[in-house]
Amino acid sequence: MGELRGACIFGQSGGPTSVINASAAGVIQEALKQDCITAVYGAAHGIKGVLEENFYDMSQEDPYELELLKTTPSSALGSVRYKLKNAEEDETDYKRLLEVFKKYNIRYFFYNGGNDSMDTCNKISKYMQKAGYECRVMGVPKTIDNDLWGTDHCPGYGSAAKYIATSTMEVYHDARVYDKGMVTILEAMGRNAGWLAGAAALASLKGAGPDLIYLPEVVFDLDKFLDEVTTLYKKNNNVLVVVSEGIKDKDGRYISEYGSDLAKSKDAFGHAQLGGLAATLANIVKEKTGAKVRGIEFSLLQRCAAHLGSLTDVNEAYLAGQMAVKYAVEGKTDYMVAFERAEGPEYKCNIKLVNLTDVANTEKKVPREWINAEGNGVTEEFIKYALPLIQGESRPPIEDGLPRFARLKKVPAKK
Repeated sequence: MGELRGACIFGQSGGPTSVINASAAGVIQEALKQDCITAVYGAAHGIKGVLEENFYDMSQEDPYELELLKTTPSSALGSVRYKLKNAEEDETDYKRLLEVFKKYNIRYFFYNGGNDSMDTCNKISKYMQKAGYECRVMGVPKTIDNDLWGTDHCPGYGSAAKYIATSTMEVYHDARVYDKGMVTILEAMGRNAGWLAGAAALASLKGAGPDLIYLPEVVFDLDKFLDEVTTLYKKNNNVLVVVSEGIKDKDGRYISEYGSDLAKSKDAFGHAQLGGLAATLANIVKEKTGAKVRGIEFSLLQRCAAHLGSLTDVNEAYLAGQMAVKYAVEGKTDYMVAFERAEGPEYKCNIKLVNLTDVANTEKKVPREWINAEGNGVTEEFIKYALPLIQGESRPPIEDGLPRFARLKKVPAKK
């Protein structure tokens, strides 16, 4: 493939993370260096911004602000949950994308997100090929859920894992101060994969970990759960439990639905809105044991806590964005940038490319052998896997005792 000259556009999609902007910095800073990339655009609210011709000229940004993206949480350009229909069913969006790409001579498309975003990338790539329009499409991985197939782990996970493990340790100490005992239930995100809840086990390395951890990979039995909590409460007077928001019973019903109408509302991808599980379980445990029970939902805090970022995570997120641009300029298209862990005692991850068709809509779950036999904790293998990902400190620069986050000018692209 020869040199392809033209503009590039970058978009962010799905739930934010504390390092998604580090990937944005990687893409934008690298794209601005490339001679064959004639303009660098940032889409407002992902694919919606492209469809609506609402995007920014990133060359107008102050270089210092772009640098600050590395330690600024959430999606600086705005995110979206928008599912493209299959082109065979409805070509409207695709025709519009092609029109916009031609108008601005967009020849490079970078999309930063999780499973659904890789599906979007894949559909756009295939359509452009069919239309005979040369455009290189690369997926940049992002999800705190860590459930993307084909990569050792996902940017976003390490920082969320560090937050969950640290917060678990802090709560462990707080929950033990009174002479009267307490049951504390912490709820981590994770719809179908328990990587985040499992990360709480890292706190056990410092003697301040949870007694019980429940992941969605194992069917949740409420009676068994109550027995396990009650037994520990009678024995120790204190119990710390971590649950994944997506745990389900044997009939496939979310436990969070037991006490919530939230789960009835669905997003654009048909996902039920979860949450409220800790409160639901806390009420059930209180009724059963009469103990003082606290339900704590980490909620958005676990995905936006840039003050407790993992430096490993930030650096890898940046690298993923940077390499997406380098590979595209070399002529690669239709791939997602992924990580492959090298053999050996020292942690090292190499970049590899995974075909978008293989990644789209495939979930990676915690292996059953990494969950203990009782289904209420994780094994040493899980700890060995997750521990390297939370290493190193990353935090924003501090001004007046508060974090200084990036402030983008967001100058609209000229028509």
